[in-house]
Amino acid sequence: MKLFMDVHTVPGATKEGVAKAHLEDLRVQHKHNAEFVSYWVDEKAGKIFCLIRANDANAGIEAHREAHGLLPESVYEVTEGH
Repeated sequence: MKLFMDVHTVPGATKEGVAKAHLEDLRVQHKHNAEFVSYWVDEKAGKIFCLIRANDANAGIEAHREAHGLLPESVYEVTEGH
C-alpha cells in the first residue's frame, strides 16, 4: 500500500472537531481499503492534514466523502522518512 497526505482547508476547524471527523474516517475506512494513520490540525490557518495508507488516492477521498463530506483540495503521494 502507498502513503498519501491530503490537505483540507476548513476555516474555523478545531482540534475537537477534527478529532470527531477522524473517528468517522476510522469507522468507514475498511469499506474503502484505506487506513487513516494520523492527522494534524493548524487551527489558525484552518488547515487539516491527513496521512492515509491505501492503494490509491481515491480511497481516502471516498472514505472522507462517506464519513463526513469534508473533501481535500489536494492529495500527495508521500514517502516516509526517518
